[in-house]
Amino acid sequence: MAKHTQVILIDDLDGGEANETVTFAIDGTSYEIDLSDGNAKRLREALSPFVTSARRADSGQARGRRRGAGGGGQRAMTREKSAEIRAWAKAHGHPVSERGRIAASIVQAYEDAH
Repeated sequence: MAKHTQVILIDDLDGGEANETVTFAIDGTSYEIDLSDGNAKRLREALSPFVTSARRADSGQARGRRRGAGGGGQRAMTREKSAEIRAWAKAHGHPVSERGRIAASIVQAYEDAH
């Protein structure tokens, strides 16, 4: 007998259908919330001024190689973060490719600037 299991995410804000689970942290506590594209965009826009002014904190996790990360202990990053770093690098005269791994020196320069 075959079974088909379907998981439908429900938006935690408005009860509609959600498209993604967004993870964020504040005051040392991590949170997850299921949101539609529109509500996820609203959350990111609301946090954007704080994120751009903040500096990254080390999560305390081991710096070993992770699935999806480049060599040299570089951590895996989201597409959004990669795009943000590439845009910053271009604006600041750093040579960066459109695709593939971002050089650790560029990631470090970005993090130092933020």
